[in-house]
Amino acid sequence: MVVSYSNLITNQLPIWMAKEAGIFEKNGLDVDVQNIDSTKGIPALLAGELQVANLGGSETMSASVEGADLVVTSVEAPVFPFVFQAPASIKTPADLKGKKVGVSSVGSTSDIATRLALPKIGIDPDKDVTILAVGSLANRVSAMLSGAIQGGVSTPPDTVTLEAQGFHTLFDLANLGLPASTSNDVMLRSYVASHKEAVQAYVDSVVQGSAMARKDKAAAIKVMKKYFKSEDDNAMGVAYDYFEAKVMPALPYPKAEQYTAAKDILAKNNEKLKSFDPAKMLDDSFVKSAADRGLDK
Repeated sequence: MVVSYSNLITNQLPIWMAKEAGIFEKNGLDVDVQNIDSTKGIPALLAGELQVANLGGSETMSASVEGADLVVTSVEAPVFPFVFQAPASIKTPADLKGKKVGVSSVGSTSDIATRLALPKIGIDPDKDVTILAVGSLANRVSAMLSGAIQGGVSTPPDTVTLEAQGFHTLFDLANLGLPASTSNDVMLRSYVASHKEAVQAYVDSVVQGSAMARKDKAAAIKVMKKYFKSEDDNAMGVAYDYFEAKVMPALPYPKAEQYTAAKDILAKNNEKLKSFDPAKMLDDSFVKSAADRGLDK
């Protein structure tokens, strides 16, 4: 089984833990975990190059409404795990007016989060700022540091890097607890139908990986260091604490309400989404089975 994750964000910790702790193997899976950009994840899934794509719900929904027969089995980040940061020169939200704000791509999770965050601080995303697609989260951080953009959403541990360079937080979206699907596991419906045991083993592994991370901070940070290629204990600790406290659930149930915010924003430019029912692409039976067997304990 080939599994992709779209950004280097702690959302993926349950998957990383399952891989590094040998949980996938214990559950009978040989899993190759790859970092594939969110814009390429769905095409790779449709082409049969991977079996599971972990990426944003907005990308998943946009593909589904265009005919991709996809199933979401689990959602590791059911809230927006972002803070909106700006350099020291942007002292108040009003200072953002006329400036450039970066997102990964139009319609991406970071784009949705940005369009939700800006009005909360009195900024109209369509009139007051110029929103630029700069690629991945890593590209966005680099663009912020270089001054190419003057604001954007980020997550720990990148927030630590930015704060060291004088950036500060204008708004923390996670504090709102708004339902979202910023990290969902999506598969082809045909694959789910023909590989139910493998799909269940995958979801079991994610739930067990999450449980292990929750119980063993030291082990989780060790895994995070490997994937982030970092030896910064403080930054890894900040990221761990943020995601464990505010973002990651013990049981990653997919719920229709997690797609509402993205649907409302994307539907402004896509008529098909206005009548789209996100529930039709969700299957919570695999998480429920894991819960019934107490795998989150």
